[in-house]
Amino acid sequence: MAGKISYIFLCMNVIPLLAAAASQACSAQSDAKCSQTGEWNGEFFPGIPKIKYEGPYTKNKFAYKSYNAEEVILGKKMKDWLRFSVAFWHTFRGTGVDPFGAPTIFWPWEDGTNSIAMAKRRMRANFEFINKLGVDRWCFHDRDIAPEGKTLQETNSNLDEVVKLAKTLQGNNIRPLWGTAQLFMHPRYMHGAATSSELGVYVYAAAQVKKAMEVTHYLGGENYVFWGGREGYQTLLNTDMEFELDHMAKFLEAAAAYKRKIGFTGTLLIEPKPQEPTKHQYDWDAATTTNFLRKYGLIGDFKLNIECNHATLSGHSCHHDVETARINGLLGNIDANSGDAQTGWDTDQFLTDTREATMIMLSVIENGH
Repeated sequence: MAGKISYIFLCMNVIPLLAAAASQACSAQSDAKCSQTGEWNGEFFPGIPKIKYEGPYTKNKFAYKSYNAEEVILGKKMKDWLRFSVAFWHTFRGTGVDPFGAPTIFWPWEDGTNSIAMAKRRMRANFEFINKLGVDRWCFHDRDIAPEGKTLQETNSNLDEVVKLAKTLQGNNIRPLWGTAQLFMHPRYMHGAATSSELGVYVYAAAQVKKAMEVTHYLGGENYVFWGGREGYQTLLNTDMEFELDHMAKFLEAAAAYKRKIGFTGTLLIEPKPQEPTKHQYDWDAATTTNFLRKYGLIGDFKLNIECNHATLSGHSCHHDVETARINGLLGNIDANSGDAQTGWDTDQFLTDTREATMIMLSVIENGH
């Protein structure tokens, strides 16, 4: 994967249209097309055909106006420049909630549980969505696709069961752009994972990454991402910053060693993000993360996953962080979302700034891959 770059484009703008059309889908308990085992026997998005390119003047709201996957630009097809990936957590686990309100997205097939049966139903919806969009990549957190059990063993068993279904549904033409472990939502990670002061938490996080990397490898994933949402501190009065940074480096060294052990050839990516929720984040931006990798001799093992909204939260433009990664030879992936300049948290909006998108693509072209 050396020198290879992948790109994520969140397809969130398509979701409201498909959600509206899904009103006839499985109601989880009363719909006649739901089997006794809870499996949906029909379409999750009925009446919606496979989305095709129809040009800028089409009146069809379920068509691509600008994205022509087969069009060759600068010697590469558009689908190779823009490798779209459906983000499972936004698309099928996002609820539309903000810090001050209740959920606003309600999928008709959800039954209010986080059961294995519900996880499998979401996975089937995911691949119907992917096939109708005509894309060939998806990405996921481990805890978003399978529920956590009472023990690590039970949790891993849950993940194996759902991943086995995903392997069947994705076939030979679809694969993950990347997988990752969710090391930020559970209360055990309130003070970090790789930088936690609790040995038990550190070890649990390592075991979770181990399993998540294994299933990403099993599914044919191209990359594996580390997002240290809580790897940082609130105050130095109770923090040994050097000690925590050393621990994080050791954690990543072990992950790189395990990647080689299992024969996973995908790229390991670190996704910088400032604050929210941690005040002083160790992977604040592209430059900070680059310096960390260089200090600990990890440049050869890791690249960066630049998320545009994270760049703006750190006080930069997305183009700035993409270019910083590029000139250091670390540009591995782009999460091409955006945020609202007047909103102080990560809003994960669709990238609509034409100028910014153009500048980002200039860096991609200059990257040469």
